[in-house]
Amino acid sequence: MTEKTKTAWPKPRGTNRLTTSDSEESSTESGIPAIKVGSRGSALALIQDHVVIKRLKANSPALEFEVDTVRTRGDVDQTSRLAGMGLGIFVKELEQELLEGKLDIAVHSLKDMPTKLADGLVLGALLPREDPRDVLVNRYGCPLDGLPLGARIGTSSPRRAAQLKKYAPQVEVVSIRGNVETRLRKAQGEEADGAILAAAGMIRLGLQDQITEYLSAAQFVPPPGQGILAVEARADDHRMLELLSAIGDSDTRYEATAERGFLARLGGGCSIPVGAYARCNGDNIVMTIYMSSEDGEKSFSAKIQGLKHDPLQLANDAYLALVERGGADLVAAARANQA
Repeated sequence: MTEKTKTAWPKPRGTNRLTTSDSEESSTESGIPAIKVGSRGSALALIQDHVVIKRLKANSPALEFEVDTVRTRGDVDQTSRLAGMGLGIFVKELEQELLEGKLDIAVHSLKDMPTKLADGLVLGALLPREDPRDVLVNRYGCPLDGLPLGARIGTSSPRRAAQLKKYAPQVEVVSIRGNVETRLRKAQGEEADGAILAAAGMIRLGLQDQITEYLSAAQFVPPPGQGILAVEARADDHRMLELLSAIGDSDTRYEATAERGFLARLGGGCSIPVGAYARCNGDNIVMTIYMSSEDGEKSFSAKIQGLKHDPLQLANDAYLALVERGGADLVAAARANQA
C-alpha cells in the first residue's frame, strides 16, 4: 500500500488556506490517481485515516492513497473556549478542500461535524461505532466517586463539565484543550489532576491502560456521534460513493441519524450541554437524551424508543419529550446563543 502522508508545514497557499502541503498529482503504477484522503494532523486523526484506508483496501486491494493533513481553525486556535468558536471548527477547512477537488474524501470524528454539511458534500460512510462512552483518567488512580475534595478535573466540553458538577460535586472543573496526548500530560498535575476523554480515542491510540474508569452512558450521556468515524465526499463523486458504500455500517447510520436529528431539532449546534446516544435493538432503536444548563443545576433526560427505519421520527419524539419534561427554556436559550 502506498500512502504518502505529508506532514511538513510550509507556508499556506492562499490567505485562508491551512493545509500542510502543496498537493501534487500522484498516481498508481496503473496510472489511476491515488485517492487523496484529508485529515487533521494529530496522531489520533492519522490512525483514523488508516482505519478507513484499511477497510477500503480490504474490498479493493489495488487502491492507492495519499494522506494530506490540514490544519483547521480548531487546531490553530488553542486558547479560545471551544463552545464559543461556532460550528464546524474542526471540519470547515477540510470541507473546502473537498469542494475544491484537492481531496477525494475527508475523515472526521462524527461528533465534530455540524448537523448541516456544506452544500455538495455528503457522509459517504459511517464506520461501525467504537465504544461511545466517556472515560476518566487521573493521577490518583481512583474512580470518580473516590476523587478527593478539590481535585482538578479537566475538560473543554460544557456537557462533560455539567455532568461532572452533578455526579462529582467535590471536584473542581478546569478547562484544558489539546490533542489526546496533550490533555493526558496536562492531567498529570501540570494543569489538572485528571481529565474526561472519549473512550474511542483512547482505545484507537492503544492507551486503555491509562483509563481509570469507564463512565456510564446513562449518566455521562455521550454527545451525538461519539465513537463514530465519518467519511465525507462530494455528492457528485459517484466512484468514491460506491467505494464508501461498501465500508459503511447501516445500524451505525441509523443511530447517528437519530442522534444528529435530535441535535438538529435543538438548533444544530448547541453551545450548552447536550447528549444523545442511540442503540439499535433488532428492528427498534432506543435513544437516551440529555440537556442541562451550563452550571448543571437544571438538567433533563429521557429514554425514547422507536422504529429503527425511521430515526428522524425518533429524533422528533425525543425533542418533544425534552420539551414536555420542562426543557423548553433551555432549548430557547440554546437557540438564542446561536442567533
